Amino acid sequence: MPAQTIPARKRVALVAHDHKKAELLDWASANRDALARHELYGTGTTGRLVEDRLGQPVGKLMSGPLGGDQQLGAMIAEGRVDVLIFFWDPLEAQPHDPDVKALLRLAVLWNIPCASNWASADHLFSSPLIGAEYTRTVPLPADATAWPRK
Repeated sequence: MPAQTIPARKRVALVAHDHKKAELLDWASANRDALARHELYGTGTTGRLVEDRLGQPVGKLMSGPLGGDQQLGAMIAEGRVDVLIFFWDPLEAQPHDPDVKALLRLAVLWNIPCASNWASADHLFSSPLIGAEYTRTVPLPADATAWPRK
């Protein structure tokens, strides 16, 4: 399998379902200094709320149900997201559940670290790898001549 080197400054996507937004914002506030060392992206309202809370720029995508989850999935497949922090709500049905599952599938397929709750996000961000260069394996694209994608 081919490999991709991820720089020490990661591109971190922050996503939260409605009932988990407050928790993600509290986690982001508690990890403000660590997040400041990375480039942040967020879907819809989550991106705006994180930017307001942290006072740090966040690349904002569409709202998840309006296509933001798919935009983020495309960014993962293109190698433009290195870490996914997705506080999803396992107890609430989501109208865009197929998009959510596709996003999580792509994160696993493209071998990017994912956290789905406060504890897993803490473990991920306390790892020395979060601030270091890292080489990960990635699936071979159908058109191998186009690899690596930039």
